[in-house]
Amino acid sequence: MSLSEVTERISRKLEAKGAQPDRQKIESRLRRLVEEFGVNTAEAERTVTGDLAREYNVTGVGGGGSSSTELRQMSEIAPGEWVTIEGKIVALTPSLSPSIAQNGIIADSSGAMRFVAWARGNPPAMEYGHWYRIESAVVDEYKGAPNLKIHSGTTIARMEKDAPLLPSITPIAELKPGVGSVRAKVIQNWEVSHDRMLQTGLLGDETGTIKFVIWKEEGKDKLELDAVYNIFYATVDEYNGRLSLSLNTAMYISDEGDIEVGRNETEIQGALVHIAPGSGLIKRCPVEGCNRTLSRQNYCPVHEIQPEFRYDLRLKAVLDDGIQAKNILMQREVVERLAGITLDEAVGIAETNPLGMDEIFYRIRNAVLGRYYTCTGGEFGGRLLVDSCTPTTFKPEELAGLLNRAGGEAA
Repeated sequence: MSLSEVTERISRKLEAKGAQPDRQKIESRLRRLVEEFGVNTAEAERTVTGDLAREYNVTGVGGGGSSSTELRQMSEIAPGEWVTIEGKIVALTPSLSPSIAQNGIIADSSGAMRFVAWARGNPPAMEYGHWYRIESAVVDEYKGAPNLKIHSGTTIARMEKDAPLLPSITPIAELKPGVGSVRAKVIQNWEVSHDRMLQTGLLGDETGTIKFVIWKEEGKDKLELDAVYNIFYATVDEYNGRLSLSLNTAMYISDEGDIEVGRNETEIQGALVHIAPGSGLIKRCPVEGCNRTLSRQNYCPVHEIQPEFRYDLRLKAVLDDGIQAKNILMQREVVERLAGITLDEAVGIAETNPLGMDEIFYRIRNAVLGRYYTCTGGEFGGRLLVDSCTPTTFKPEELAGLLNRAGGEAA
């Protein structure tokens, strides 16, 4: 059914009650709900009918508006609904577009969700830490999670309420896109890949691990390695089927306890078919908390020239199991065992050999390239971060069996 037909039906209902509705206004409201906010046509019709019935002070026109006036708990809300909620503003984030007046996270006792207030609706500014009643807002889906949209038809009223919220902790293995709170331990700090990034690394609890990121922002501090934190209202994002936590919306409080981190390890067996540039002996920025790889001229993209650099070993490679190729990254301890060379030995060779650091790259490449290994570790961003790697013994009888089977299938 077209929106014009729905508009006509709503108009006739109102006219039967003595109202004189504006058909263009009705269709505009319907179109905004359906086309901009993804509300299904039936829900849009009920919403617009109910809203106009209240405006014209008429009853018995159907629609009823119950979907938009009934107070809902956030845990019950699904995309495509038109809702009224009461919640506390637990995070406000900078608006990246002039069309957005405010965005952040709103929470009640049942859960939390992201919200966006459109500037064209001229909504009143909401303040961090205060409770609000928000009526007739639209819920759509953003990055796989419900997202509250505040538009020109939404009413916002500040509440004289100061009820404390105790967000429930979710095990890392049970997180899903949206907003989540965790109790986790910082188990790895990674080299940041962007100038705007303050910190990135790995968090873990008893159920597994997850990547986290903190972007540079006033008032945001780094997490300490090996420390445990209660992290409330972090943004849970999904990319290529993998979840990560953004802590810029979150409040994090250190915890005196400890966590025995459970690891969701992946094991891959195959041949190292490629050793990537940036492997071997590298230099790192010595500035506390940086750890970026320096250029050959000892240049850090953030802290510029660093003559007091520190050396490190790493291996960036591709492991192929005959079905798929996987990017892997090994840190110093694994590289030393695999290549049979220590960091001190590598530094000594590089400082006396005419090829310098290139000599170490060639030695490590010659030691491991084309050989078979079994590697285990955690997968993040499409790459295996190797915790352990052991040589795999070549078994001629297995290869012969595979060749015979392949020949039989071909026949």
